[in-house]
Amino acid sequence: MMRRGVKTLIRQCHEQGVALAALEATNKYHRLAHERLHQAGVPTAVVNPFRSRQFADSMGRLAKTDGIDAAMLASFAERMRPDPSTPPSEQDKALRELHTARRQVLAEVCDLKRQVQTAHHPLVARQIRARIKMAERHKAALEREIQALIKATPALKRKYDILISIPNIGPVTAAVLIADLTELGRVNCKQIAALAGVAPMSWDSGSKQGNRIIRGGRKGVRNALYMCAVSCTSRPGAMHGFYKNLIKRGKRPKTALAAVMRKLVILANILIAENRLWQPVLP
Repeated sequence: MMRRGVKTLIRQCHEQGVALAALEATNKYHRLAHERLHQAGVPTAVVNPFRSRQFADSMGRLAKTDGIDAAMLASFAERMRPDPSTPPSEQDKALRELHTARRQVLAEVCDLKRQVQTAHHPLVARQIRARIKMAERHKAALEREIQALIKATPALKRKYDILISIPNIGPVTAAVLIADLTELGRVNCKQIAALAGVAPMSWDSGSKQGNRIIRGGRKGVRNALYMCAVSCTSRPGAMHGFYKNLIKRGKRPKTALAAVMRKLVILANILIAENRLWQPVLP
């Protein structure tokens, strides 16, 4: 049924001469339409549902039906002109699915460890510990599969080698960046910082100049970069010196950490775009 609907949509796009199709990101439900539209030569943008809903609210369309959503999405695409995107490859989809499963298992382990601390009945505590061990086995298996997939795919392997060549970026963070930040090497520095959620945003009003803040972006990527930035501050190196200089200039530790995170993702973006490993001295 869904495939027939997509075929009808493609035919109508060709008949009407559609210059840009817009789809809301709805996980598995938008993927087939995105792929088929792209294959049929229809430029297609995938829009964050939160942005399209906020756009509808700003237009005073507070009700929500399929018809209203479609009309608002068309208006959003006409006014905002989002960039068309290319559907991910099969390897990218598999890597993202594996990484999502790993993140879910890791969250489950954290929840279970908190639960076992408050468990008083011996049977409950024993079962929780057994579930923790099982989840940790699942996490290890997912990590092995992630590494195997990366090594078996030349394009992913090259990205991985470039990322782990950067000091303080380890195997797990490299896999996170490859899976959740597929735009690495294909956009400019400002765009990659915004996608990672580490771009400084102005917070001014009138004569008041507020502190710059970071917001939005991809939470999983931002969390991984945060751990790398913390590691940078405790080990000698260029990033450590960069962090210390910011502190000396009066920056707050959190602000300095955000700057290190931004510098790391921009460095990764440049190296992948230039297809070269990190070197202590610029070539």
